[in-house]
Amino acid sequence: MFSLEGRTALVTGARTGIGRAVALGLAAAGADLVLHGRDDDLGEVESEVRRTGRRVSRWVLDLSDPAAVPEAAARLGPIDVLVNNAGIIRRAPAAEHPYASFREVLDVNLDAVFLLSQALGARMLARGSGKIIMIASMLSYQGGVNVAGYTSAKHGVAGLTKALACEWAGSGVQVNAIAPGYIRTGNTERLWDDPAREAEIRSRIPAGRWGRPEDLVGAAVFLASAASDYVNGHLLAVDGGWLAR
Repeated sequence: MFSLEGRTALVTGARTGIGRAVALGLAAAGADLVLHGRDDDLGEVESEVRRTGRRVSRWVLDLSDPAAVPEAAARLGPIDVLVNNAGIIRRAPAAEHPYASFREVLDVNLDAVFLLSQALGARMLARGSGKIIMIASMLSYQGGVNVAGYTSAKHGVAGLTKALACEWAGSGVQVNAIAPGYIRTGNTERLWDDPAREAEIRSRIPAGRWGRPEDLVGAAVFLASAASDYVNGHLLAVDGGWLAR
């Protein structure tokens, strides 16, 4: 039920953090991988995938230019599972947040996600099967501080997940999202590198610790596999209990 044998998964932002962990987890479950990166620096994670015995290729594209996504996606081979993980964050008080930074975050975290989902989703619809997994956030539910662009984008990802699911579920394409809690990655480094802020956050997590990228692998394999064939438009929080507080 959880096997991904015979399927090919594209993971965006696969070089580090959540993307890397998910890519390796999908490979361990049997999937072949297409690894996306902004730059052609995917050699290390590519080697790790090869050690699982799976086939792997690279797809290099700068998602800060969303207009380039449809044409680049058209050159991809068949994709059974799309994981929209790539994202950036820009921190500044809302009253001082440059519009260019706000727009940059939406370009990568929302516009490119829509265009890639649209391009590959159309092909999934044509064959009557496919899985799209968005990476949402706790800020798909909450407001956050000093991250107006990121919060807006992640709220948009949650809405896009539901909108696509409503249109595509009847055609055999499941669209769902994983909403990570506080995970130790490059995007959260400024938080966990601040002793006071780190302790404040950790004190509110019932699990008593920050998450690791590997904590998201089980959810990703579930949403990529036949086990989730009747799961549509769902945001699966993997947060150590953060939302339960």
